[in-house]
Amino acid sequence: MAPENSLNPFSVVHPDWIKDATIYEVHIRQYTKSGTFIEFMEHLPRLKDLGVDILWLMPVQPIGIKGRKGELGSPYAIRDYISVNPELGSLDDLKTLVNKAHGLDMHVILDWVANHTAWDHTWIDQHSDFYNKDSSGNIVHPANTDWHDVADLDFNNRALRHEMIEALKYWIKEIDIDGYRCDMAGLVPTDFWNDARIELDKLKPVFMLAEDEQLDLHYKAFDMTYNWACHHLMNDIAKGNKSVWDLGAYFSTDPIYFPKNALRLNFTSNHDENKNAGSAVERFGQSYKAFAVLSFTMAGLPLIFSGQEAGLNRRLLFFDKDEIDWTSTNEFTPFFKSLIKLRKENPALWSGDKGGTTQRIYTNKIDKIFAFTRYKSDNEVVVVLNLSFDKQIFYLDVDVKSNQMKSFITGEILNSNVLELPAWGYEVFIKIN
Repeated sequence: MAPENSLNPFSVVHPDWIKDATIYEVHIRQYTKSGTFIEFMEHLPRLKDLGVDILWLMPVQPIGIKGRKGELGSPYAIRDYISVNPELGSLDDLKTLVNKAHGLDMHVILDWVANHTAWDHTWIDQHSDFYNKDSSGNIVHPANTDWHDVADLDFNNRALRHEMIEALKYWIKEIDIDGYRCDMAGLVPTDFWNDARIELDKLKPVFMLAEDEQLDLHYKAFDMTYNWACHHLMNDIAKGNKSVWDLGAYFSTDPIYFPKNALRLNFTSNHDENKNAGSAVERFGQSYKAFAVLSFTMAGLPLIFSGQEAGLNRRLLFFDKDEIDWTSTNEFTPFFKSLIKLRKENPALWSGDKGGTTQRIYTNKIDKIFAFTRYKSDNEVVVVLNLSFDKQIFYLDVDVKSNQMKSFITGEILNSNVLELPAWGYEVFIKIN
């Protein structure tokens, strides 16, 4: 929603199609044997059937050769902002992919790397003034990182800003993409993103996701930021290092900093976590499904990383070829499909102003059981999670007589305030109107 008065800094207007959406991160290189757009397109009907709405394509541009890591290099070392990596296919292939996705009523956003380029980007020789330099005049890699395969851009340069915005506009004009996921957005000045959003929205209403948690990114530039704080908290609870007390504190304080319309991305995995910390199966173990349920039912939008719906249980190589195995029969495809269905069918679980209010529900096992309700008009969803290593029998403070509720999982009517959940068990109840 636009601000009601000039004192409200939140002026981003979200596209209507994100209200009940699930985002899916596509690791094109590792997705199929060929790692191409053409072969990935074979999966579009499957992803549509799963319920996916937004495809986030990891960087599609050519990868730098100079100083690259591994055999194939990082997809985030961009050699040319307005070309397609020939290893993935052609521009026409990418156009076809986007058109087919649109035909299935899915939207497509591209990964955008604004903070740095590969060392063999044409700007290195033609526009060295676009880059940050050390005291000796040498172009440097991003400070305080091990990203030695990329060169750090200087956004104090107005000409650079113009060229970057023109490159962002190119992909909307050329292949009709629907927005961007912006890598390390907080390393780029917010006023650049503000200017970019204005120019992009002139072409079409776009969806913008920032890999960061800066509040000011929400004011004018981005629809959504990463919910790293909650994700790391989930990891810590799964390890036993933190508890429901900490999650409750998060639920109490986060809305103070991020108002309802400042959307957050909730996830159990993404390419960074898979590479650096391990697959969701590896990190969460028995708690995996409980935290997936949380990520799909709390305020914000949920994310699925490539292969999660196939039970991906290992770290994918990042700088080399490492194909995802799609052949195994697993329990996660129907699991994620059911969560997407749950979200779509219940407006209380939608995002931002389109979604419902969240309210904590207390139990007599407040250190073990995390329960909350989300409600909007006559739609109400109650989520109950046992975030402990032991079976719990507990009292749930809900009025089961006046508010009849049915289990989304079993279809049974909730007829008692006393519940039992196994270690890391979960339940979701929907109010019957």
